[in-house]
Amino acid sequence: MTLFESLAQVLDVTQPMILGLVLVFARVSAMVSLLPGFGEQTIPVRIKLAIAVAFTTIIWPMIPLDPSIARVDMFAALPLIMSETIVGLVIGLSVRLVLIGLQFAGSIASQSASLTQMMGAGATPDPMPAIGNILVMAGLVLALSLGLHVKAVHAVVLSYQTLPAGQVPSGADIATWGVAKASNVAVIAFTLAAPFVVASFAYNLMLGFINRAMPQLMVVFIGAPAIVAGSILMLMLATPAMLSAWHGHLDHALSQPFGLP
Repeated sequence: MTLFESLAQVLDVTQPMILGLVLVFARVSAMVSLLPGFGEQTIPVRIKLAIAVAFTTIIWPMIPLDPSIARVDMFAALPLIMSETIVGLVIGLSVRLVLIGLQFAGSIASQSASLTQMMGAGATPDPMPAIGNILVMAGLVLALSLGLHVKAVHAVVLSYQTLPAGQVPSGADIATWGVAKASNVAVIAFTLAAPFVVASFAYNLMLGFINRAMPQLMVVFIGAPAIVAGSILMLMLATPAMLSAWHGHLDHALSQPFGLP
């Protein structure tokens, strides 16, 4: 047996394994690019690549490759790689939208507390008020400390039961899923920020009564420190419950990345 014949036999054995590894890496790397905590723009690309490789080495042995796909040559595998990338982006986006809901909640709370002018460096490159930065940073720390990496691996493994390698959802399904997920972002944001909105409404209503009863009193100068102090106190008291509720939405998104809210 010549050297080339031996290499051909080795290639016949290793090609399905290499193709399966590439397809898993395409799905995992696309998910990691949008995954909260791991896919932030502040994290270097080399670190993201290392995370994607680590996830791939964990997931790849768990995923059996369809025999009809295993014999596809590398050039014919390009559409498969594109479809796997789309599926990975859908998984990552389903989780990223939950974090956007928390960010949106922080913006609503800051607007209600008249603290939108207080900006700070946050976990994301998007400009956010101070309350939004606090909530997003706390949410990321909570998610990572409660095993976000393990849940992300589990989400990818479960995704192969719904969409095996080589399958991609239709455009109509993605559109329906996207509209439902986007509307769920608003629901999460307004639900989490409800204490601040209610307190702001009560404060402004009381301020209107006082101003009506005593027009000569500069109620704005008196009430502004009160609303700021009250908002900070409410943030201290309500943050644990807000993050607990938000983490429930995050777990739901990871357990059912293709499901509707």
